[in-house]
Amino acid sequence: MQLTFHAEEIDFELEEASKIDRWLKSVIKNENWILAAVTYIFCSDAYLYQMNVEHLQHDTYTDVITFQYNEEFVEGDIFISIERTNENAQTFGVSSSHELHRVMVHGLLHLMGYKDKEPADKKLMTEKENEYLELLKPILALS
Repeated sequence: MQLTFHAEEIDFELEEASKIDRWLKSVIKNENWILAAVTYIFCSDAYLYQMNVEHLQHDTYTDVITFQYNEEFVEGDIFISIERTNENAQTFGVSSSHELHRVMVHGLLHLMGYKDKEPADKKLMTEKENEYLELLKPILALS
């Protein structure tokens, strides 16, 4: 079981990475999945936009793109634009770390089969995000 965090073309280091690792693994366990390997790649808007165009043929900016490599285990790459999450945090009136954590769990939920294109799917995804963000609070409070 492996979760890794990397930055691509930006200077970024995930705060409290060991606690975030523990939290994400608890999400996987709560969903009754088995972790194979997930890599989070934190990048710029331009980097993620280019990936969106090249790999998904979407000519739009986004905050997260998830590539799933296995449907039996949790395995994939999750690319996150730090610029976009910071901008969204301002738009939604939340901290940058809160929005980053939301996007991180959002990508992870995608790897476990959750969708968000239809209204009912989007509602369930948001409920799951909120549920797991609540689980993160006591983990971050630990010294």
